[in-house]
Amino acid sequence: MVQPGPSFSTSMYGIIIMHAMNLAGIDLNLLVVLEALLDERSVTRAARRVGLSQPATSHALGRLRALLEDALFVRTPQGLRTTPRAEQLRAPLAAALEAVRRTLTGPAPFDARTSTRTFTLACADLAAFVLLPPLLARLAEAGPEVNVVLRPVAMAEVARQLGDGELDLFLGTPDRAFDALHAQPLFRERFLTLLRKGHPATRRRLDLDAFCAVPHLLVAPRGTPGSYVDSRLAALGRSRRVVLTLPQFLVAPHVVAATDLAWVAPERMVQSYSGSLPVVARPVPFELDGFGIVAYWHEREHKDAAHRWFRATLAALAREV
Repeated sequence: MVQPGPSFSTSMYGIIIMHAMNLAGIDLNLLVVLEALLDERSVTRAARRVGLSQPATSHALGRLRALLEDALFVRTPQGLRTTPRAEQLRAPLAAALEAVRRTLTGPAPFDARTSTRTFTLACADLAAFVLLPPLLARLAEAGPEVNVVLRPVAMAEVARQLGDGELDLFLGTPDRAFDALHAQPLFRERFLTLLRKGHPATRRRLDLDAFCAVPHLLVAPRGTPGSYVDSRLAALGRSRRVVLTLPQFLVAPHVVAATDLAWVAPERMVQSYSGSLPVVARPVPFELDGFGIVAYWHEREHKDAAHRWFRATLAALAREV
């Protein structure tokens, strides 16, 4: 049996815990009636306060007397008077019912300024590249003790990890595998072709023939062969030679800057590296739709105040970038 802590009185322990095998058979509404009777010292006023009839309140008092093996209230010319046992119950009963009321009124408001919450994300490289710098800057102001952990993306495990609480959010491209999860679009991206400065293909307009003639670099985060670009080329009856396939974006612009490889890259990355590396951007010479980055999370976190704040922060940053 659980033992009462130092701030949990023996009387409260007797009322709330009782014996484990009997608790399920106790009508805890009786405690609300007892609280009203202790405050009002009148069956009529107590009945009015709890929304019961006077006979029903009298019946509840009878059940309380049997349960606690004490008269609790006795009639005097001045009205109902409490027994010593009833007075012993007053403070612990009020504390217990207040704790129950606080429990049922919902979670405490989330205050990012004092929170030490850690949010764990699985995040595609592009989403991290675009959102992490402004996110950390925002947290430094709004949630200085809030922490962020990034985990490698394991697509086959993402839905389970979200459900088990191992991840708070997954940021990636739309995927039918996540249809059962909550989702919020963050931003859209389009493609450009990145080449080194002085590349022979930059001396004239980059048309489809020139695009297919140059060697290419491919970033394949999931490590699977083929790509959206190659599928679109195949639909046009064309193909390209992919010389190098990488699992991450980080090294790709540096390879482009030092070789004759072309890279069909997300525009925000192209814009960032164009100012720091000897590279130039050209339009993709055929119709190539962009893609979206979406935040996914599980129902278990959907109404959590801290999680909602973090999602709203990400969404606001995505609108800004």
